[in-house]
Amino acid sequence: MPNDPIFDVVGIAVWAIEVGIYDVMYSPWGWTVVEIVHFTGLCLLLGTVGMFDLRMMGFAPGLSLPALHKLVPFGVLGFCLSVASGFMFVVSAPDQYIYNPAWQTKMALLGLAGLNMVLFYLTTSRRLQALGPDDPPPFAARLFAFASLTCWLGVIAAGRVITAFRPPFFWCAWCS
Repeated sequence: MPNDPIFDVVGIAVWAIEVGIYDVMYSPWGWTVVEIVHFTGLCLLLGTVGMFDLRMMGFAPGLSLPALHKLVPFGVLGFCLSVASGFMFVVSAPDQYIYNPAWQTKMALLGLAGLNMVLFYLTTSRRLQALGPDDPPPFAARLFAFASLTCWLGVIAAGRVITAFRPPFFWCAWCS
């Protein structure tokens, strides 16, 4: 194992064993059920955020942005399901995730998506409330939507590639 000054992968795995997450994940159906929860969360998240983003980019005129915004709680539920299930994946095999460049890319894109969302709500979202169903969104909203959709599609692509890598410990860029 690497001399990692940030993450104690052995400690994370021991904690997962102590609290029972490891046993759940490595039971006969554990990993499969958690993957189903993860993908269900992604579907809810991308279904709501993706539709909202596409509408802000100018697709599907006639759909009211304030009406689409009412679907955000489903996206939040999907995000929570994905975070909880993703957490179970990571703590069950921390060395296979933390040092994996695909997982690192996924986490970076998640961070960018979150920053994009915060900036959107701080700067642009109020201007959308007054728009009618056929009104074009402002240019800033289109940019935020494009960035959001790009980040989320990247999160999904990076997530799919995680299993293609089985990183050796020396892939730790920050370890000595």
